[in-house]
Amino acid sequence: MDTSENGLGFDFCAFLDYDKSAEVRLYEIGNYKCEPGYSYGPVVRPRGILHYVISGKGKLRIMNKEYKIHENQLFYIPADIMAYYEADHDNPWEYMWTHIGGAVILEVLKDCQLDEYNPVKDIVSPKGKYFRSLFDILSDIFNDYESEYYCISRTYEMMDYFKRAYVSETKKTSESLQLQYVRTIIKFIQLKFSEDIHVDDIALTCGLNRSYLSRLFHEATGTTIKDYLQSYRMQAAENMLKNTDSTIQYIAYAVGYNDIFTFSKAFKKHTGCSPSAFRNKTKEPSP
Repeated sequence: MDTSENGLGFDFCAFLDYDKSAEVRLYEIGNYKCEPGYSYGPVVRPRGILHYVISGKGKLRIMNKEYKIHENQLFYIPADIMAYYEADHDNPWEYMWTHIGGAVILEVLKDCQLDEYNPVKDIVSPKGKYFRSLFDILSDIFNDYESEYYCISRTYEMMDYFKRAYVSETKKTSESLQLQYVRTIIKFIQLKFSEDIHVDDIALTCGLNRSYLSRLFHEATGTTIKDYLQSYRMQAAENMLKNTDSTIQYIAYAVGYNDIFTFSKAFKKHTGCSPSAFRNKTKEPSP
């Protein structure tokens, strides 16, 4: 833990560097009750930083635009974006901050339309039977910051808060029902491709007529459900042939084929060569 930066004292600052997961990363946390007129920047950081304004007010300058920010608001500065922020001279802010990153966090913030062009949000209460405030979630992280997996789990909870609080109902319902069915088909195949599944199984899962579901999928993707399933299986098989020493029979079973002959025939049709030839070709040393 460090309590100073550039000679300025903070109430609390901890450098965590929890970056084992590519999905959710937490690098630094802290809070500071600023002196009147305290400023930071202009600065460009390699990671995104989220500020929660507990009390007081200040201003943020980002992308050549200035924002007046007050208590019960949050502001986000994405990675690699220049920003400057300053506490009010009469009523300086106190804030908590987190340096964050990872694919899930970036996806959620994008869905919330929280970026360099829309960096400020009011603190709101998510809808639903169960939710906790953003302040409570951050406080949990601050109170037990030495427990990596606990902090990461709370960071996931923070992303759930953002989804509940800021992803509008318009966005949630803007996707057509047809597109939702297509996404369900793709997810079903990705999860169940190693099993003996058929188009009828997928239609039953979606609760739709097989021919209707097949037409929806073809219109959206340009391919059939059957062809997509086989292509996904072949891609998985190619990956296993390249990167593992598993037997061809094992790979056949692993990608949803009951016998090696049917698998080999399908693989040759897809790639132009047998599984053995494909493996030998990809394992040959480069000249």
